[in-house]
Parts: sequence; structure tokens; C-alpha cells
Amino acid sequence: MTTTRDIADAFTALCKAGKFDEAGEAFWSADVVSLEAAPGDMQRAEGIDAVRGKGAWWVENHEIHGFDCEGPFVNGDAFAVIFRMDVTFRPTGERSKMDEVATYTVADGRIVEERFFY
Repeated sequence: MTTTRDIADAFTALCKAGKFDEAGEAFWSADVVSLEAAPGDMQRAEGIDAVRGKGAWWVENHEIHGFDCEGPFVNGDAFAVIFRMDVTFRPTGERSKMDEVATYTVADGRIVEERFFY
């Protein structure tokens, strides 16, 4: 049986290695929901194709100069990871440092929801 701790540890290890896409592909459920704190078109993405598209947009529009992640922090069927990134938003050239807390809810061995706080 795969536990939330097992998923959290494996997912976070991939993120720490810079393998964000691989982490999602390994653990997202087909009907995963992704929730952003900022309003707009990507505030809520439903389904794996929509979440993949959101990730692709982010990669296309941001240059990552550095990142760090801390965690995971597990509680029941959920875990949290802290992300810190130094990025440039390509369309404007604006460089910034981002701190973000992401929570992930697990059901049946898959991530069914990811929620970002920043």
C-alpha cells in the first residue's frame, strides 16, 4: 500500500531535482484540480490536460534562475511543500523572487488537488 507519506516523499524528491513535470505526471490523478491564489484564466484548472497546459504556460513564460523547495510536511491525506524561486517573467522582463506554499490532497494513491498560496 502506498501511503500519503510515500507519495509526498517521492513527489518532493522529484521537485527538489527540478523535475516538476515528472512529479506531476507520476502522481496526478486524471481528474486533478489545480487552484491558484491569483485571479484569472488559470485560477482553476480541472483535469490532467488542463493542469498540463497550465504548467506548459508557466514554463514558456518564466525563466528560472534558481529554486529551492522544503518539505514535505504531511498531515493525513495531504501534504505541503514550500517553494522559493528566483524567476523572470519573460513577457515583461521583470525578475522577482517568489515564495509559495503548495498543498496536495491524495486519494487512491494519486494527487487529486493541488492548491497554491503566495
